[in-house]
Amino acid sequence: MEPFPVLPSVEVVVRRARWVRFCPEAVESAVARWGGELQCAGTWDEPFHFADGTEETARWIFVLDVLNHCFWPDPGEPVWGVELEGTFYSGYAGLAAALKKAHLRGVPLTDAAYLATLPEEDLKRVFSGRGSIPLFAERVHNLREAGRVLLERWGGDVVRIIEAAEGSACRLASLCAREFPSFRDEAELDGRTVYFWKRAQIFAADLAAAFRGEGLGAFRDLARLTAFADYKLPQVLRELGILEYAPELAGKVDRRELLEPGSREEVEIRALTVWAVERLKEAFHRAGFAQVTSSRVDHWLWSLGQLEPFRKRPYHRCRTIYY
Repeated sequence: MEPFPVLPSVEVVVRRARWVRFCPEAVESAVARWGGELQCAGTWDEPFHFADGTEETARWIFVLDVLNHCFWPDPGEPVWGVELEGTFYSGYAGLAAALKKAHLRGVPLTDAAYLATLPEEDLKRVFSGRGSIPLFAERVHNLREAGRVLLERWGGDVVRIIEAAEGSACRLASLCAREFPSFRDEAELDGRTVYFWKRAQIFAADLAAAFRGEGLGAFRDLARLTAFADYKLPQVLRELGILEYAPELAGKVDRRELLEPGSREEVEIRALTVWAVERLKEAFHRAGFAQVTSSRVDHWLWSLGQLEPFRKRPYHRCRTIYY
């Protein structure tokens, strides 16, 4: 079995954490109180997702995951979003809706040659809606980078990367992180590399969901994927009492102050999020849910984050292309 560096690297951060504390005593109570929501597992069958059962679905998902980061607005700015078939979508759903609309009207976003020289104005039209999507210039850069890498190394087709992973979700995530700098979600802390690979792991998980575990979505090791460390999960874990911030960090987060990407505070929040999800997974196993994976716990926490009890305090804010 090939090594997958995410968990070993975050464990070191957990042992040395200064700003964030993991509270194991809160894990069992969280599962007991909110575990019933686990049954609301997500599927790919959402109106904002594209799926036609062909390789084109995989190419569309790749573009989606290149762009799947940072949707929250600056203070005073409206939440960015778009309308699809009479429904307004924001955040991740808004991104998917915008890309689905573009694909259906023939914008060649799944063509590597087009992406490599993507005109800014074209992407502006794709994202045209209410408000402005954050980090627009970075999104243009990352799509162009993706197109160039695919053309130069993979025959212009991300399907070749999926095939090269040979049915391993972990290998696919590793390949994406190696080949595409925008997927290389890593940080340096105390002289060590901390691996998160959030969007690279999501790419594998999205393929599995869209293809229902078959064909290009057939992976034998999905259970080895970790949490997809973002800003919503730690917000929920904090409300559950599983994560506790040091007073100074708590004040920064509650005042909505920006954290620097790669700062100790930000890396600790994400690392302890990954760690907490592993411990929650074990608690679900003890409660009789033997098939629960970290990915499913991730979705459970994300779903809880849509409920009002988990929005009492803000999520941490960090402008980054990685989540």
